[in-house]
Amino acid sequence: MSEDKGFVVKDRRRFKDGADDAESAEERTEDQKPAAEASTEPPDRPDREPEDEPAGAGPEMPLPELTFANFVVSLSTSVAVHLGLVAEPTTGQVQQDLALAKQTIDLLGLMQEKTRGNLTEEEDRLFQSILFDLRLQYVNACK
Repeated sequence: MSEDKGFVVKDRRRFKDGADDAESAEERTEDQKPAAEASTEPPDRPDREPEDEPAGAGPEMPLPELTFANFVVSLSTSVAVHLGLVAEPTTGQVQQDLALAKQTIDLLGLMQEKTRGNLTEEEDRLFQSILFDLRLQYVNACK
């Protein structure tokens, strides 16, 4: 029996050093030309410069260390956003969603119950302090 190759895979990525092993520039069709050779003006954004970076692009900020305490603080920050104490990071607007705030506070309470006896003394104090503060802020927001 003969093997029938149904398709061929070609790597058409362009690398920064300019090396292009897939095929030469003469062999490319018009729709296969790399972005540098194609039109630099996007059709729907004529005011945008080609060197503009997409939203959110730029120097990457280092992420905090993955610890249980940082996870709890992260959840408490989302509660602050839902309570309207902090602006929504993506929109910059302050909005209140008490149902989501309550759900996240309840989730933190559930986590406190399930991790009881497995936390360090410092983590336990942090947990108790954060939950106490969030519950007070929730009650004040409901008034």
